[in-house]
Amino acid sequence: QVQLVESGGGLVQAGGSLRLSCAASGNIFSIKAMGWYRQAPGKQRDLVATISSGGSANYADSVKGRFTISRDNAKNTVYLQMNSLKPEDTAVYYCNALIITGMLNEYWGPGTQVTVSS
Repeated sequence: QVQLVESGGGLVQAGGSLRLSCAASGNIFSIKAMGWYRQAPGKQRDLVATISSGGSANYADSVKGRFTISRDNAKNTVYLQMNSLKPEDTAVYYCNALIITGMLNEYWGPGTQVTVSS
């Protein structure tokens, strides 16, 4: 069994910064990719950023230049540095990971709330 736990969410003023962390634990053989998704009230869950095992990152257009995804392989942890936050960034942020245990599976964290005030 694999668990993902997010941390770092909270309330911040527009223009401020937050850093989200997500640590994976369990019977992990290899983490192929990790990423962040977000879901605002009444909206679908959308991709924010992903990073592959090779370090290739991709971002939603809405966060390019403001957010940076990174990972610490030794800690099975992915980070999302969020700068120049906007009220439109307000959402529940979910950690996602593609992990090999005995086979490839996709896992989700429970989410962490990010609220950006005007």
